[in-house]
Amino acid sequence: QVRGLCGTFNGDQSDEFTTPEGDVEPGLAAFANAFRAAGACPALGPRLPEPCDAFPGSRERAEAACAALMGPAFQ
Repeated sequence: QVRGLCGTFNGDQSDEFTTPEGDVEPGLAAFANAFRAAGACPALGPRLPEPCDAFPGSRERAEAACAALMGPAFQ
């Protein structure tokens, strides 16, 4: 019953990139572009940008946040 950017959660990974039109995209960029609001942001190219490269120090903050999510509180 769940669809969209959060996936379908049905255990079948082949349909996780289902667009609002019901198409299944083979790659992440095409899937993300299907949800993009026209004019709101540029379309993603075939290679996704590395977000940590654009923001110094973000990798360390992201790894610390992920460590909390992967820690005992969420197991």
